[in-house]
Amino acid sequence: MKPVTLKQIAETLGISITTVSKALKDYPDVSKKTKALVKDLAQTLNYKPNAFAVNLRTSESKTIGIIVPEIVHHFFSNVIKGIISQAEKKGYLVIILQSNESYELEKKQINLLLDKRVDGILISLANGTADFKHLTEVVSQDKPLVMFDKIAKIVKCSKVVIDDRKAAYSATQHLIDTGCKRIAHFRGPLLPQNSIDRFLGYKKALLDNGFPYDPSLVYICECGDMSFDEGKLNASKLLNDHDDVDGIFINTDMVAIGAITEFNKRGVRIPEDIAIVGFSNWFMSSAITPSLTTINQPGFEMGKKAFKQLYKELKAIKKNKSKAIKTITLETILVKRDSTK
Repeated sequence: MKPVTLKQIAETLGISITTVSKALKDYPDVSKKTKALVKDLAQTLNYKPNAFAVNLRTSESKTIGIIVPEIVHHFFSNVIKGIISQAEKKGYLVIILQSNESYELEKKQINLLLDKRVDGILISLANGTADFKHLTEVVSQDKPLVMFDKIAKIVKCSKVVIDDRKAAYSATQHLIDTGCKRIAHFRGPLLPQNSIDRFLGYKKALLDNGFPYDPSLVYICECGDMSFDEGKLNASKLLNDHDDVDGIFINTDMVAIGAITEFNKRGVRIPEDIAIVGFSNWFMSSAITPSLTTINQPGFEMGKKAFKQLYKELKAIKKNKSKAIKTITLETILVKRDSTK
């Protein structure tokens, strides 16, 4: 059955299409009796406004795009939930795309969202993204762009982040405060800003406490997906390379859980032999044995803040005002569990 139109309602009631439209929008120059007749008939016929036509008139699509490196990921799924919780309240449809940590795919997805005339874009960058022309193109079109978690500092747009250096410093300081003397770091790939900042936070904590920085104690998760298997692999390498390491700060919880699994297999006692601090506070962090001390990264709150900032910029553009670009920094906390003393 074809959708019911304003014309059909108008012809049934013997009034103009304009009057029907005004009645449905509660215009004051339409009588209460006419409004009631129009609304009753519209409900009976299950009339739905033509969203496409409305969007053409308002120059809005009422859709936004989200690009994340991975959807089936505890942190990013929480961010998405936070975005959707706010977007639905404002009547926005959310298109969710996964870049698979691929720069080329990320570029295609940006172009796809622009072709679809989305009102704004929220993005966490792929690990492989080193060129930002596709993002500056979004900004040049005066399209609201908000980055979260993995960002590019040189792109002039709003960002929602945590202080990764401060959080990594806190994680490393906790290992020092609990008696660790030789602390390794399992870091992410070289490109993402958050991976860089977590490494710098780790290094600064060592130097501030009079510990020498030893680059041989830094293990890069080179595959880029920060996986369970990389945690196992780097744990095995560490045991082969160094027999004096008594603490590790690990870039993400999934890698940390892989490391704990390998240490358990090899008879390494945690935290007696090696203490471990992870990053993110995934749901598995409290389920692994021993439970993982970690930095809590507020994904749901990050999603909410990212959409709210995007919405502020959308409203500013609609009112022909300049949008205020902001960087919003959320607080993190250290969650102490059994993997540290």
